[in-house]
Amino acid sequence: MANIAQRIPKWSTKRVQINPSLHRTKGLLRDLRLNTVCESARCPNISDCFSKPTATFMILGDVCSRQCSFCSVKNGEPMPPDISEPERILEAVKRLNLKHVVITSVTRDDLSDGGARLFAEVVMRLRDYNRSLIIEVLTPDFNGSKDALKKVIDARPHIFNHNMETVPKFYPIVRPQADYKRSLIVLKNIKEMSPAIYTKSGIMVGLGEAEKEVIDVMKDLRSVGCDFITIGQYLQPRKENLPVYEYVRPEVFDKYKEIAGEQGFLKVASGPFVRSSFNAEEMIIT
Repeated sequence: MANIAQRIPKWSTKRVQINPSLHRTKGLLRDLRLNTVCESARCPNISDCFSKPTATFMILGDVCSRQCSFCSVKNGEPMPPDISEPERILEAVKRLNLKHVVITSVTRDDLSDGGARLFAEVVMRLRDYNRSLIIEVLTPDFNGSKDALKKVIDARPHIFNHNMETVPKFYPIVRPQADYKRSLIVLKNIKEMSPAIYTKSGIMVGLGEAEKEVIDVMKDLRSVGCDFITIGQYLQPRKENLPVYEYVRPEVFDKYKEIAGEQGFLKVASGPFVRSSFNAEEMIIT
């Protein structure tokens, strides 16, 4: 995973397009005091998503209790959960007239249930508002707690996403407070507790992993019944974060997409700018 000095190729470069829709969405989020992973994680797709408009709402604050080396979200001592978040997210959904909502969070190891209760409250509030709304959650591992998972599952989201992020050998560097097998078990437990919920996961490439290692992650995900997979290029969000080892060529992403389809995933998104929740509405089964 040593740093390789190189120019960013054109297939991994995207400019933020400033337009009125982007400003309106940002203004609405500021007005409702809502965090988004789009901004906190410095996502390169922010102008696309905010212009639609769509957003991935990030609950439980903007300070993470873990220190993953790939992520630009702040870490430190989080504030107590804000019980008004479900209502404010509902108001944003109404104003943006959303049909597909993605709810994620920072990791909250300081909370006894990892924040699962607030996830459930947001999902239930949205379901009560509109039964046809597609609700996707992207959660941390809740330290492997089945009770925490059950709280979220009982609220009945349509899609339950938990990201593997990288191949096993890089976990000590990329996700030092996480565990590869534990994350697989999280996805396995979700499917066993509620087979009707679609499960989803994603990984980053470009950290120095071999193609075989990426394919092995696919196989592991399918072994626990994971339905959807996203594969995207890791881009260094800040100079303090891990450097990019390799800018994976588009044809390699195409190859991964083909292999994932052969493995049996129902939906696959693979490309340099693919992220867990980018164009999430395109990954629902109709």
